[in-house]
Amino acid sequence: MKKTGWLLTVLVVLLAGTLIFAGVFYLEETERQQEETAKKQQEEADKRRQEASGEKQRQEEKKNTPAQEEPFMPETAESPGENEKPQEDEDTVLVFAGDVYISPHVTANYDAGGISNVVSKELLDKMAQADLCMVNEEFPFGTVGEPMEDKQYTFRVEPSYVSVLTDMGVDVVSLANNHVLDYGLECLEETFQTLKQAGIDYVGAGSTKEEAASLKTYEFNGRTYGILSASRVIPVAEWNIENRQPGVFATYDETALVNAIKAARETCDFLAVYVHWGVERTTQLEEHQKYLAHAYVDAGADLVLGAHPHILQGIENYNGKLIFYSLGNYIFNQNIDKTMLVEVRLKDGEPQVSLVPGYAAGAKTCGYEDREEFFAYLESLSQGVHITDGVITLN
Repeated sequence: MKKTGWLLTVLVVLLAGTLIFAGVFYLEETERQQEETAKKQQEEADKRRQEASGEKQRQEEKKNTPAQEEPFMPETAESPGENEKPQEDEDTVLVFAGDVYISPHVTANYDAGGISNVVSKELLDKMAQADLCMVNEEFPFGTVGEPMEDKQYTFRVEPSYVSVLTDMGVDVVSLANNHVLDYGLECLEETFQTLKQAGIDYVGAGSTKEEAASLKTYEFNGRTYGILSASRVIPVAEWNIENRQPGVFATYDETALVNAIKAARETCDFLAVYVHWGVERTTQLEEHQKYLAHAYVDAGADLVLGAHPHILQGIENYNGKLIFYSLGNYIFNQNIDKTMLVEVRLKDGEPQVSLVPGYAAGAKTCGYEDREEFFAYLESLSQGVHITDGVITLN
């Protein structure tokens, strides 16, 4: 028994010694590997510093070396018809859409997936590729002000979401509507600044009477295109630029806008007038819509476009000019039954007008699938026009 115990003790001692030796060897090996790694890292760092130093020295030498003059090569003039068509022969494309409100539903989509989560590619391409794209901005951009009292709906959008407009390719907006002053004068001024900083023009409102009623013009392919805008829908008289500034260019009486159209006619080859009017949620036209629209065309408008009813209204052929009484909502809350883009293509000054039908579901506006049904419906509301696969012809 004593002999067995002695052997057991010897085995335990030997085992302990083996473990101690193995631990020491492991620690030494780990330390050696760490030293080698550190050495390699230091060598690589030294190499990068040397390369950077050499590059800096080469840049300095290059900067201090006199530039070698290139031999003069005369430019060869090319005939416009050889490689590209002359500018005046190119088509000019104008695209118009209806009411836009960047609602919380829309911003949620935009935050989650960008502009392709708000508007389909088909519609985005039409907007972005146009020479000029215009919508009605049915809200102010701002961070200041208080909502107007006793008003059922008041809108305001954080200024950073102006990128929704720029991402769509919007060039100019109408501010002549019944929501742009929902949060007061300072918020409207903030709207002006937000749009200016984003490179987006605006019409129909301004800090002065002159600005609110001013004409915006654009030069494309050797011709001048003009935009005017006014509203016949404001909640209180104080919104009228004539009564308080900043404010909205109003057209309850046609005189001011008619005079602006006549003046614009002197400088514009093509003039579009965008108006806020009518009654919400009905396809029935008000008498004032027809009376004003005819007066605008008689004064020289080539195209009249309406907003405010939030749904599509009919198209009228009046003396060979088209009047779109309501373009409906384009981007708003979650669902839109029918909407559209109006595409005006001009060559040699002659317009060809076509429609791109759409709808919205889940706060995303997309192309309308049953185009034939869409155009048949719109034609049933219209007067003096025929719509074939989206192209409008005059009866």
